[in-house]
Amino acid sequence: MVRLLEKRQKTASVLTFFAIATFSLHILVLFLFLLQGLNIRQLSLRKPPNFVQLINGKPVANIDDLAREPEAIRQFISKTMISMFSWSGTLPPQNIEEFASPKPDLGILINTSQGGSQKITTSSWVASFALSEDFRKGFLSTVAEMTPPEVFSENPNQAMTSQLVIKRVYPPKQIAPGKWQVGMVADLVQKNRVGGARLITPFNKDLLVRAADYFANPQADNSTDLQKAIYSVRADRLEIYEIRNLCLLDNYNPNKNQSQQCITGQTSDSFIR
Repeated sequence: MVRLLEKRQKTASVLTFFAIATFSLHILVLFLFLLQGLNIRQLSLRKPPNFVQLINGKPVANIDDLAREPEAIRQFISKTMISMFSWSGTLPPQNIEEFASPKPDLGILINTSQGGSQKITTSSWVASFALSEDFRKGFLSTVAEMTPPEVFSENPNQAMTSQLVIKRVYPPKQIAPGKWQVGMVADLVQKNRVGGARLITPFNKDLLVRAADYFANPQADNSTDLQKAIYSVRADRLEIYEIRNLCLLDNYNPNKNQSQQCITGQTSDSFIR
């Protein structure tokens, strides 16, 4: 009888140990599932890898999402401002036929600060997507006020064109992580298509640029030419969030305060945010 009781106690002890071990194993598996789920969620929320375009045009992966090559920033500034302020009255050609006979640019109506509306060129509107959203609307209003209506004229004797001639884009100066200050010296040249009368206006600006996120077009195959152009503008992963007037006294020095470089009253405030 005593041996039977001892045998039952040993059996109960083994079953108890087995139950505890099984329960502990289930807890461990549950913990591993939770840990794996958290890792998957972090991967889903992670930004896509940042690619920096080098001078030779080859993209390379960059660990720092806010890092940009100085030459890539300068090229972004030049490309954006030339597209913004070069007005021909025609749309950019999309095929060989349009090179010979370009389509007229009908323009896009923009509300101005004076309460009316004026046209800007399609190239200016597309280039404006390189600006931050909070800055873009007000800047487009300024560009509309600057754009002569004669740009869209079908009369060759009245039609005008404009070209931004960049003389120099200074090396970007980093002012914060993912933010840079870039000086640009240029002339805005407006002339009549017939006769060649020209008006040259100095266009010296201080531009504040920052790194931006970019998401590829999910319907690239079904996009219009205009949509493709807008996505290509954002592909540089940069955006301009402020434009100031740049005063040149002796040498441009981005380390100096703008108020110390300029004499009050010498410049217009039309481009100061």
